[in-house]
Amino acid sequence: MNSIPEPFRIPAFRAYWSSRLASTIAQLAMVIVIGWQVYDISRQTMGVTAASFRLGIIGLVQFIPLFLLTPVTGWVADHVDRRWVARGSVLLELFCAAVLGGLAWGHSTSLLALFAVAALLGVARGFAGPAFGAMATNLVPREQLPRAIALSSIAWQTGAIAGPALGGYLYALSPSTPYVVSAGLFIFSLLMLMMIPPIPRAVHVGGEGFRSTAAAGIRYVRTNRLVLGAISLDLFAVLLGGATAMLPVFARDVLHAGPEGLGHLRAAPALGATISAALLAARPLKSDVGVKMLIAVALFGGATVVFGLSTSMPISLVSLAFLGAADMFSVNIRQSLINLHTPNEMRGRVGAVSSLFISASNELGEAESGFLAAVIGPVTAVVAGGIGAVIVVLLWAWKFPELRLAKGFEPPDIAPAPAQTPKEIAR
Repeated sequence: MNSIPEPFRIPAFRAYWSSRLASTIAQLAMVIVIGWQVYDISRQTMGVTAASFRLGIIGLVQFIPLFLLTPVTGWVADHVDRRWVARGSVLLELFCAAVLGGLAWGHSTSLLALFAVAALLGVARGFAGPAFGAMATNLVPREQLPRAIALSSIAWQTGAIAGPALGGYLYALSPSTPYVVSAGLFIFSLLMLMMIPPIPRAVHVGGEGFRSTAAAGIRYVRTNRLVLGAISLDLFAVLLGGATAMLPVFARDVLHAGPEGLGHLRAAPALGATISAALLAARPLKSDVGVKMLIAVALFGGATVVFGLSTSMPISLVSLAFLGAADMFSVNIRQSLINLHTPNEMRGRVGAVSSLFISASNELGEAESGFLAAVIGPVTAVVAGGIGAVIVVLLWAWKFPELRLAKGFEPPDIAPAPAQTPKEIAR
């Protein structure tokens, strides 16, 4: 009988999963509303291209804090209790929700306030990413890590479905309602994090200085070509192919769907991703994971092109759902490879580097999409980005043969432990 518990049988993992789900719903409900408010306020005084440029600025102000803090956040995640790092990050997000909720209640929301809160959310996510990612690896046995990563991704993607749709619907009721609900969810997330007991701490060599330990994550990623290839593939593919930054433009001026339609569009990729994550949790991948990741990213780029060309809401929703499923497939493989190829004492710093690349592909990708849309138009920008993502896959398959040759998740020098005999167990 298998003595290794399933992830959900572990109380600490259940609390972690619940916390991540609640905070994701709250965070993305806020993000979608912030994007809508920035675009809507801007469109009152300017055209589509100029307002798209403002959306690009939102992505940029979220990326800059994370970029500047990456060496610090990784070091903190490896040297400070990861539970408290995550709790502090959620507390900062709770503060952001309270500020914007108060401004919306008083009908005094401004672009300056939205940009400032977006920057604070970038700080919170900079610390939360490495802490949450590294914490999950300490809550389950190593053999259950791929499945735990898939379940953790389900929490994220389920939140990504509920959050944007909830934000759009609640904003239709009143501008302050989504922020009030988000604040309540952040409080619940904090309570769940408080239920996680102490977890194993990484052992560090005495005399390590901050500079050397903070830079160690960057050095490790640079020298491990499989990890570098997996992280950078996501960076450039999503940087070019990310269509989500332009969803307010498509909802308002292409599909004419309003804030409710924006919620549907934003939830569609996450719906596809959740289905993909559920399948991966039930039947984890075991063979040819590298090739499958490359194919998934290419499909992501192709679905982006279809969405960019579509003027039909049903076709747009289907293409976005397919896009999300392909992205989740590649994310699951990438996260499993990175976690299983990285020592525990390095996971916080490597996680910080990974979070920086992910943020660069998401927030910086939003800036790139907004700025490019201001020059060539949103539709052309999305289509060109999808084509660029496919080209990146072809280049990375050639540049990083380690990706094509990756058969399983475990490093080649780590073999599964032999089964113990009853006599050995008795000893």
